[in-house]
Parts: sequence; structure tokens; C-alpha cells
Amino acid sequence: MNKKNHTISDVYKVINSELIQLEEELRKATRSSIDIVSKIGNYIFKGKGKRIRPALLILCSKLLGYHEKEIIRYASVIEFIHTASLIHDDIVDNSSIRRGRKTIHYKWGSNISVLLGDYLYILSVKLSLNDNSNIIQSLSDIASEMIEGELLELNESWNFDIEEEKYLEIIKKKTASLFAGSCKIGALLANASKKEEDSLTCFGLNTGIAFQIIDDLLDFTSNEKTLGKPVLSDLKEGKVTLPLIHALRHEKEKVLKLIGRKRKNFDTKGLLQIINESGSIEYTYKKAKDFIDKAKENLKIFSDSIYKDSLIILSDYVLTREK
Repeated sequence: MNKKNHTISDVYKVINSELIQLEEELRKATRSSIDIVSKIGNYIFKGKGKRIRPALLILCSKLLGYHEKEIIRYASVIEFIHTASLIHDDIVDNSSIRRGRKTIHYKWGSNISVLLGDYLYILSVKLSLNDNSNIIQSLSDIASEMIEGELLELNESWNFDIEEEKYLEIIKKKTASLFAGSCKIGALLANASKKEEDSLTCFGLNTGIAFQIIDDLLDFTSNEKTLGKPVLSDLKEGKVTLPLIHALRHEKEKVLKLIGRKRKNFDTKGLLQIINESGSIEYTYKKAKDFIDKAKENLKIFSDSIYKDSLIILSDYVLTREK
């Protein structure tokens, strides 16, 4: 596969059969005798997401020669954990829109959303019960890391003195832990060597860090139509991310003046201008690229294959995605 001429769509074609089975598993697992569970489950999984995390698990397993049906079960577990975390995020952030659609929180209220998020977590536990204690331990580690990341982020809300190191710690836990875990579980399913497992885990971790950095960058550079949510949503929720951290480092007084003491109805145009003029866009993108370069280094121990190429293309997509 010529990596330079291929896109994320080509990656999905490589594992198309598995992704079709994944979608069916997600719908099947959320069918319930309780009407509201089935209704919300159908709403969630009707709006098909990118499925990047399950794709990582599938590709890592296949890279190591594992093609058994267990791949689908654990890919579903990963997607349920991811979806549950998004539902809870939207409650915490009081978000009404995600991916251009109304959030569960907005449509059904906080009480139902909390329970539905919990339900999906329990589903992931139920699906993962087997004799592989290493996989169960990995899933437990993922869940605890993600929650720790959310708590850290909440604790740092509106902290304009936050250091870049603390920001990276937050996104490693909140986002990259699931990327890393997806790759690790793919390796564990294939009975990988310790070296192979560690390399794929590091690939996932660095890809996940870059993914979140770009996600935070798009909050400043994209538009509402493309993002499926208002621009500067993160800042309006008190999240101080890397573009702003860099700008604060150079123009702190100006930035704080534009945000204002009340932190509402701040000067969006002026703030975006400073973010651009301070070099914060370029700085943030380079940081993300550095992590993707590190991720690719971790794949060098593996023989060339369509699955290795697909992992490289997927990591490149992280840098070029628009939403």
C-alpha cells in the first residue's frame, strides 16, 4: 500500500468486514427489554462515529497474525467505554451538541444520561469477562486512568497558570490511555511478545496524545459546521488547552483581558487573533507531529504489511483531520 496516496477510508476498507460486525455487535448489545435503553442505544450507534479506537485494536491484532472472532468482542468493549466516557463528559460540560447531533444529556436529561453511561460501562465489563486476566487488568487500568484524567481536568478548570506538563498529564490519562489500551489489548489477544506489546502500547499512547492535541487545536482553527459544535467550546467550559497555554506564555495580560473577569462573552475575534499572531497554532501542531513521529518509530520493529501501513496512515490522519 502506497501510504502517501491513501486516506483513512482506505484503512477502513482493510478491516471493513470487522467494522460491519462491530456495528452489529454494538446494536445487538444495546437491545433491551427496557424501551428507553434500546431507544437511546439506537440513537447513539445510529450516528456512526470514526471508530478509531476499535480500529486500532483490530489492526494491532491482525498485524500480529490474530484473526479470531474475539477481536469483535473486545473492539465493542473499547467502543462502549469510549461512548460511556463521552456521555459523562457531556453531562459534566453541560454540552448540548456533539458531532452535529443533540447529546444524550440534552435530549433525555442528566439522570438518564448518568445511568446510560453507567450501563455502557457495565456492558463493557460483562463482555470482557473471560479467563484472560491480563486483558481484564488492562481494561480496569484504562477506566481508572480516564476517570483520573477527567478529575484532573476539572480540578484545573480556568487555571490560566497551568503548565504544559500538567496539560500533557491530563490528556495522557483522559484520552491517550484508551488509545494505548486499545493497541495493548490487540497485542494481548495475539499473545504478543513483551517487546511487541510495549511497542504497540507506546504507538497508541503517542497517537492518542497527538489526537487530543489536534482536537484542542481545532477548537481554535475550525468552524461550527465542520466541528459539529461551537468554536471555543473548550475555553467556554474552562478548559485551558495547549494553544492557549502557549499564547498565555507570550501574551498573558492581553489574553486575560480578552477573556475578561466574568469569563463570559469574551472577545472571540481578538482572542483568535492573538492565538494566531503568537505562533500558538504552529507550536501546537508541531507538538502533535512530534508525538506522531514518536508513534511511527514504535512500529519499526514490525515487518511490512497492509496492517502496518494502515496504522501509519491512521496516525497521519490524526494530524490532517478536520473534525
